[in-house]
Amino acid sequence: MKTLVIIPSRLSATRLPGKPLLKINGLSIISHVFRKAQEANIGEVIVATEDQEIIDDVKQNGGQAILTKNNHKTGTDRIYEALKKFDNSDVDLIMNLQGDEPLMNVEDIKNLNNQMIKNNHQLGTLASKISNKNLYENQNVVKVETKVNLNISNFPEAKKFMRKVTEKKENIFHHLGIYCYKKETLKNFVSLKQSTSEVKNNLEQLRAIDNNIKINVALAKSSPIGVDTEEDLVAIKKIMEYKTQ
Repeated sequence: MKTLVIIPSRLSATRLPGKPLLKINGLSIISHVFRKAQEANIGEVIVATEDQEIIDDVKQNGGQAILTKNNHKTGTDRIYEALKKFDNSDVDLIMNLQGDEPLMNVEDIKNLNNQMIKNNHQLGTLASKISNKNLYENQNVVKVETKVNLNISNFPEAKKFMRKVTEKKENIFHHLGIYCYKKETLKNFVSLKQSTSEVKNNLEQLRAIDNNIKINVALAKSSPIGVDTEEDLVAIKKIMEYKTQ
C-alpha cells in the first residue's frame, strides 16, 4: 500500500500569529515538520497551505507544497483539496500530520502507518499514556477512551474522544492529532456535515464517530508538545537547541 503524507499549515493561527514560519535552529517550524515526515520514509510528503510564504519557505528548504483555498473550516478539508490536486491515482493511505509539532517521534509515525497497512482499517490515529494527572482536567489536552487497553502491539477501536475527564477511568489516553485515512474514508469524511458534538467540543474526530466511521488507535511512545503559544515555542526551542549542541 502506498502512503502520501500531507501536512496542513496556515499563517493565521489565532494564538501565535505567523507560527509555521517561526524559526528554531535557523529552520522554520513547518520545515522541521516536513523533514521529520521525510525521515519517517513512509511515502511522499507535501505541505497544504493557503499562504504563498509557506510554499516559498518549504520549497526553499527542499520540500513540496500545494496552494489551497483560504476558506476551509478544518485541516482535513485542506488536505483533501491538496490530495485532489496531486496525482493520487496510486495512493491508498493519506497520513495527516500536524504542522506545529516539530518534536513528533518518527517511530510513532512509522508505527501508525504499519498498523494501518497490517489491519486494513478505515482510519487510524495515535495516543500516548497519561503520566501527569493534571492532564485529565486540562481541556487543551484531548483524551481518547479505547474499547480495550492500548498497548504497543495492538490497534484497538476508539470508544469516544473528550476534552475533560471528571473521573479517572481505565483505557483513557492522551490523543495526538495525527490521522491516517484510507483514501475512500477521507473522501467520505469531508463530504459529511459537521456534527453537533464536533462543533460543541471543537473536535473534528467526533464527526467520524457520529457517522459510524471507526477510528483505531496505536500507542505512541511520546507526547510531543505542539506550538500553540509563546511559552510552547520557548520550551520546544530549549529541547531542540539542546539536542543539536
